[in-house]
Amino acid sequence: MVDRREALRSRDGHGCKPACLLATLSLRPGQGPPARARVTTSLAKLIEHRYGTLRVPVELVLPDGAQLRLAERPEVRIIVRSFDGLRALARPAMGRLARAYVHGDLDFSGSARRVLDIAERMAGDVASSHESLAARIRLWRSQLRENRENIAHHYDVSNAFYRLWLDERMAYSCAYFHREDDTLDAAQAQKLDHICRKLRLARGERFLDIGCGWGGLLFWAAERYGVEATGITLSRNQFDHVSAEIARRGLSDSVRVELLDYVDLPDEPRYDKIASVGMFEHVGVARFPKYFGTIQRCLKPGGFVLNHGITHGSPDVHALGSGIGDFVERYVFPGGELTHVSSVLAAMARAGLEVVDAEALREHYARTLWHWTERLEANGDAARREVGDERFRVWRIYMAGSAHAFERGWLSLWQLLAGKPNDDGRLPHPLTREYMYGDASGT
Repeated sequence: MVDRREALRSRDGHGCKPACLLATLSLRPGQGPPARARVTTSLAKLIEHRYGTLRVPVELVLPDGAQLRLAERPEVRIIVRSFDGLRALARPAMGRLARAYVHGDLDFSGSARRVLDIAERMAGDVASSHESLAARIRLWRSQLRENRENIAHHYDVSNAFYRLWLDERMAYSCAYFHREDDTLDAAQAQKLDHICRKLRLARGERFLDIGCGWGGLLFWAAERYGVEATGITLSRNQFDHVSAEIARRGLSDSVRVELLDYVDLPDEPRYDKIASVGMFEHVGVARFPKYFGTIQRCLKPGGFVLNHGITHGSPDVHALGSGIGDFVERYVFPGGELTHVSSVLAAMARAGLEVVDAEALREHYARTLWHWTERLEANGDAARREVGDERFRVWRIYMAGSAHAFERGWLSLWQLLAGKPNDDGRLPHPLTREYMYGDASGT
């Protein structure tokens, strides 16, 4: 039998490795507090052994109040509140650490931004992995549910909660920054106008927004470009908000919203322009033919669509590694699925949509997510009162983790502009991209 004390002393690679040792550190039925205390002590030593050479700038506060410095000048304090928190640190993975934080087994001081950098060093390789069988089964089950159920899980939390950290128009998608010091409000307005310019919206055109959120793009397009705007959403909270805002603004003649799934869009009317912003992540790769086929069917010949969505950073990645993808599926986006932009381009082409422009906004989304995270942290007490501590923790660590993933290049964000060619194969559009740029209207 392995002598645990000798294994813990060993730092030269001989004897039982940490993973091997951890397998022996489990409580059997009937073991009481003394046994738990011995295991807790052994786990604490194992953590010190694991991180001793990494020099991560962390001070650990153990469940018994003891403090353990992993570097001479700690920058972050991690408070271990339970045996499960110790186990998460002893076998760190980003998803496992996130779950421990969500359930209150771990806490940390300071900003989530700094903690994410440190957590990656603790967990090791993160960028990619093959999904576990359990994760694939969870995704499959989520995708069997109606889209409405998955959307409600994420969006029907509380409008007041989202209002605490979104911009004044409640745009819940990547902003567009012209300058380093742009405010979130300005960057979101610039994003809305960038989309309208790309689509070359014109007065009197029919415009469809698939997954319209809280209506920011609908109102921008109708009020500044004079289109007849229709939005569809599966979120009851969003539908009620947009309906009330239409009445408040007196736009019932030019803006309407429907509680409708994209798969149920009728053949008529057809639209001159369509946008889908921050929605197609919910579709699932297997449903791309249906999704892009529906868009193609709903477009008039010569019409254009802008698809704005998150993709993987590498064509060889099926899921973010270190348990991140599984965490997001369980706690944040049930049924969501990402792929590389090359797969999206292929799916659009197969559906009869010709891509004429592609723009990567990875850095813009990282910046957007850090704005959201910092605003949520600044309003932490109000957020907890609105949705409870656990949901606050989910959103805080999810958005900070997403920002980190965009910064590291594990995730990307693409705006793809495509058209439905006329019957003769022609697709009239400007020869250059100059029409997309200029001062954003109303900013």
